[in-house]
Amino acid sequence: MTKKKTVGILTGGGDCPGLNAVLRAVVKKGVITHGFEIIGILEGWKGLLESKTIPLTLRDVSGILHRGGTIIKTSRTNPFKLKDGIERIKRNIQELGLNALIAVGGEDTLGVASKLFEMGVDVVGVPKTIDNDLSGTDYTFGFDSAVNVVTEAIDRVHTTAESHNRVMVVEVMGRHTGWIAVVAGIAGGADLILIPEKPIDIHALNAAILKRHSRGKDFSIVVVAEGARFLRKPEDEGTLILKDQKTDEFGHVNLGGIGNLVAIEIEKGTGFETRVVILGHIQRGGSPTAFDRVLGTRFGIAAVDCVARGEFGKMVSLTGNKIVTVPLAEALAAPKFIDPELYEIAEVFFG
Repeated sequence: MTKKKTVGILTGGGDCPGLNAVLRAVVKKGVITHGFEIIGILEGWKGLLESKTIPLTLRDVSGILHRGGTIIKTSRTNPFKLKDGIERIKRNIQELGLNALIAVGGEDTLGVASKLFEMGVDVVGVPKTIDNDLSGTDYTFGFDSAVNVVTEAIDRVHTTAESHNRVMVVEVMGRHTGWIAVVAGIAGGADLILIPEKPIDIHALNAAILKRHSRGKDFSIVVVAEGARFLRKPEDEGTLILKDQKTDEFGHVNLGGIGNLVAIEIEKGTGFETRVVILGHIQRGGSPTAFDRVLGTRFGIAAVDCVARGEFGKMVSLTGNKIVTVPLAEALAAPKFIDPELYEIAEVFFG
């Protein structure tokens, strides 16, 4: 009798809606079609370092499609930061009897997966991030859910801004790209959108708001991405605004606070009363949208099919409307910045 293939799956980095859809799909297709045994690795790479696992059966994934977060937990753990981290991971993979590994995450989680593949580990990647900044895929799951949250927030901010004749600054996530800001800003009818790809010219910003108000509009909505920078002089790229000086295990700074500084500069430069809304982790929580439930499901099925085919070192990807695979190294080669044509569409409605 042929021994069942055992497949481990982990979710790493920041949580987002749609993770449970991936887990459900991997277990359903893996168990029913391929006869795999699926092992959930708890808390991302930390769980593989410490051999913290749970079996994932059909019963375990029943009723989780609509739930946000991840039932196997997550963490920002970088095994390459530990002296014996990689040796522990490879040893635990062997002791757990894992024939393959599915890693669900963003650039950091998949970066670890890519290095492990180069070291001989059979791994498949699934792209996840609300920031939509991973190359090699048109969309990551979690992005659509975050955009919907931000769009609804902008809708709500509109009514209070209009009632009080105020400028409202809405700060959103996205790290070093402006995908959430631009897409949600267009959908929510924002009057100005500030993104990392275009340093903020505060004089031009204030001029646009003044022009808008001179045309009889007595309120404005400004959406700003957390990684946006102020343009100090023409050749300057600006300075990131940080919550504190700490960095995580992958060297990322803790962004946040740009919205407050933008509001101060607007009020000082225009004289208009200005308020700030920082959406923060609200963007990562709650149930996934229908789009993310379907995309997560498609990614999960494609990933476990990769394992069945023995196609490792790849990331499943949405290209057009097709699910394809791309090499992990290629998918992680560079961040995916905002499409200039999309930002040009947004600019039509500025001022």
